[in-house]
Amino acid sequence: MAKFAPPPGTSDIFPEEAPKWRNIERTAQKVFSSYNFGELRTPIFEYTEIFHRGLGEETEVVRKEMYTFEDRGGRSLTLRPEGTAGVMRALLNTDVLNGVEQRVYYYGPMFRGERPAAGRRRQFHQIGVENVGRIAPELDAECIAMLMDLLNSLGITDAKLSINTRGVAADRVDAAKALKEYFVNHIGEMCEDCANRLSGNIWRILDCKQEKCRQIIAKAPDYLDFFTEESKNYFKRVCTALDALGIEYVHDPLLVRGLDYYVHTVFEVSHWGLGGQSAIAGGGRYELYLPEQNRPVIGVGFAAGMERLLMAQEALKVDVPSDKGKVVYLVSLGEETVPANLKLAAALRKAGLVAVTEVEAKSMKSQMRTADRLKADIALITGSNELASGSVVLKNMSDGTQVEIPRDKAVEECLKILVK
Repeated sequence: MAKFAPPPGTSDIFPEEAPKWRNIERTAQKVFSSYNFGELRTPIFEYTEIFHRGLGEETEVVRKEMYTFEDRGGRSLTLRPEGTAGVMRALLNTDVLNGVEQRVYYYGPMFRGERPAAGRRRQFHQIGVENVGRIAPELDAECIAMLMDLLNSLGITDAKLSINTRGVAADRVDAAKALKEYFVNHIGEMCEDCANRLSGNIWRILDCKQEKCRQIIAKAPDYLDFFTEESKNYFKRVCTALDALGIEYVHDPLLVRGLDYYVHTVFEVSHWGLGGQSAIAGGGRYELYLPEQNRPVIGVGFAAGMERLLMAQEALKVDVPSDKGKVVYLVSLGEETVPANLKLAAALRKAGLVAVTEVEAKSMKSQMRTADRLKADIALITGSNELASGSVVLKNMSDGTQVEIPRDKAVEECLKILVK
């Protein structure tokens, strides 16, 4: 363990790893923009009631996992455990309730008080999208297509897409009653979480991963029998659109997702590279009520865990391109050469190169070791003789060749070698 470790369930992201995160962000921006989505940034904390009303009082996120605190004004605030509720709060300042479509994406840290494990952290990062204001099965399918485009663009192959329908609230009344009548006779054989869900959110029983529970769940009544033809047809249209787009999927009737606001389509993408916690993204269509709102905000969206996307890329050995620029290391042999090298470094940076200058009195051997450690592409060497003659020695680190050139031509010569 690191001597000065961050709090459990959090991690530091060092410069060596940061390019992988930026690659995900840039790729997402490119993919989402091609679907006419724009970026929205919201605060990392919201009024607590936003999540209580938006996610549902009986969800495990609200009941167990939120980081809530009181500010100096006595207001209850919560670090965002997910992105959708805060995005909806922001979009209520637009015309979404009047059916004016808003297409936005977001990314950033989320916070849940979960037990840390592989792929599960207390501070984690999500990238997500919301298409808000309109309802249509084809929009659900387009949202799913955008998620699969993102994964393909990130080099994440072999991902498994599962979809299901939650129907609408009216559908679920009789369906929930049938499920409860079945599970009440078996609850003594099931886990503690399922026992709690029997009187709370019975739909979450279907999502239990424990084998003893899954055997009982497999024999539960088919709740789709209680859904209206309208809801069934909505789901059929989603599937028809996915077929037209050539997107492979499986219908998983046990997929319910964990938040109360879902209606109609729900979906989840899993990948073998994550092991037991295999989900890398998920979402669906929702009707979300916020405080003092009698009309729901309707939309469809998804969120993908950025840590999990990175785990999938690592399992697949995806070659993530480095965004580090070409590096020129300026060797200063003698204190009198430092000011000239600082000036030359500024000119190199203005030309778009990365320039690092040694400002301490160190030997040539020591400075060249530093150049190797930094994986410098070129070393520019200045000693007292070069300073006096207005020249610099250019060493190409890839082949070891070196040549003395006029100092005022150094930027030009570096660009000839490094910018192709």
